[in-house]
Amino acid sequence: MGVAGTTDVLVIGSGGREHALAWKLRQSARVGRILIAPGNGGTAGVGQNIAIADTDIPGLLKAVKEHGIGLTVVGPEAPLAAGVVDALQAAGHPVFGPTRAAARLESSKAWAKAFMVRHGIPTAGATAFKSAAEAVAYIDHLGADRKVVVKADGLAAGKGVIVADSRADARAAVRSLYSGAVPASAISQVLIEERLSGPEVSVFAFVDGSHVSAEVAACDYKRVGDGDVGPNTGGMGAY
Repeated sequence: MGVAGTTDVLVIGSGGREHALAWKLRQSARVGRILIAPGNGGTAGVGQNIAIADTDIPGLLKAVKEHGIGLTVVGPEAPLAAGVVDALQAAGHPVFGPTRAAARLESSKAWAKAFMVRHGIPTAGATAFKSAAEAVAYIDHLGADRKVVVKADGLAAGKGVIVADSRADARAAVRSLYSGAVPASAISQVLIEERLSGPEVSVFAFVDGSHVSAEVAACDYKRVGDGDVGPNTGGMGAY
């Protein structure tokens, strides 16, 4: 615990998101020390980086205990999918973030798509395939003017979604995903999804299991180049 009624906080992750979280936490008079695991050059300016990988559950549990952490905030998808929140909760440590089961909405696009269809949530049509050959055969039977989005099912650091402008682009995208462009764990399935046009907006909400509090919306700019060009990334910025 922090001094004089403050709480020491551990932020898990190494990206710009974790820098923003640590920066905002630093502005609170209720927050004491801020540790970031593993952190980055930016987070070093607002807290203390500790050399623990964001999916090293035993290492994170040890750090929480040794440093007297009162609250842990988990940023990236990978530790959420690995069950970091579940492990901290099981050990009795307060933690902010979805459980492994809840994080499946992010860690499996096919599962999330089925969830949305099952609950009547509007979503682009998509078909999942378990091999490159099946996906390419499906693409070959699409109309020449049909544009699609090719998606690796699992987590791929923002590199598993390719917007195709033609059938040739879609075929190349499938082959790229199955040729090492993303981790093998991300392509147990590949989705061929209907391409929709328009701005992409993320809407955030806090959920405690029985209550929902909707927050602000934001646009995530994913493409690597200025002017929204080039391949997707995990995000170049948001507004």
